[in-house]
Amino acid sequence: MDAAPPEFNRNALASLVDGKSTLEVGPFTNPTLRGPNVKYFDVMDKQGLINRANAIGYVYTVPVDIDYVSSTGDLSIVDKKFDFCLSSHCVEHQPDLIYHLNQVARILTATGRYLLIIPDKRYCFDHFIAESSIADFIGARGNKVHSAKSVIEHIALATHNDPVRHWAGDHGVPRFRHNLSSVSVAMSQYDTSGGAYIDVHAWQFTPQSFRSGIEVLSNLGLIGLEVEQVYATPHNTFEFCAILKRRLA
Repeated sequence: MDAAPPEFNRNALASLVDGKSTLEVGPFTNPTLRGPNVKYFDVMDKQGLINRANAIGYVYTVPVDIDYVSSTGDLSIVDKKFDFCLSSHCVEHQPDLIYHLNQVARILTATGRYLLIIPDKRYCFDHFIAESSIADFIGARGNKVHSAKSVIEHIALATHNDPVRHWAGDHGVPRFRHNLSSVSVAMSQYDTSGGAYIDVHAWQFTPQSFRSGIEVLSNLGLIGLEVEQVYATPHNTFEFCAILKRRLA
């Protein structure tokens, strides 16, 4: 694949697909990609995603049919290989990051690439939550749902989600600082979930920490992918792009 431009946004990343076979993971009701060679994977079928979008007031245009549905987000049901896999604001939701990355490696061709659009924790509602570490990734092996820690962080430690304000140095305060009951709400939600999946962020990244984490996991032989490129977060936005490739044996 030709070298990528020095700064990427989501449109530039998506353009790399260029009509090749691609699986988009977690398109919800607004996929990043459309076209005859694109397949979709999500935790609900099309109607289920529409119902969820309506329930939370999420604006959408033309939802797509979902080709692969796994209520647990398990890519093991995907039975073919693709030139590209793309996910947008999805990887940070994976309870077991290592398993997810290995499943992506499994469904990529030998020259395949994993294209990722990832929230930068410095400029989104994760600002006050610590960056995830290699110990966190390894400690989460085997997780099917999120930990109590992740649920509490997501509900009680979150702040505003305005990237322009964050870039200007206005980070607000964690929710629990002005609403202490948010901690109790998070604890109750986790305790009464019965082990069911609660959709929160498991991981908090910056471009540097994402690159470092993937490099360590790859060098340890824990994942079948390695870094090709990780790009800086464009000014006044809250997401960065990354490209991973199959690791040479």
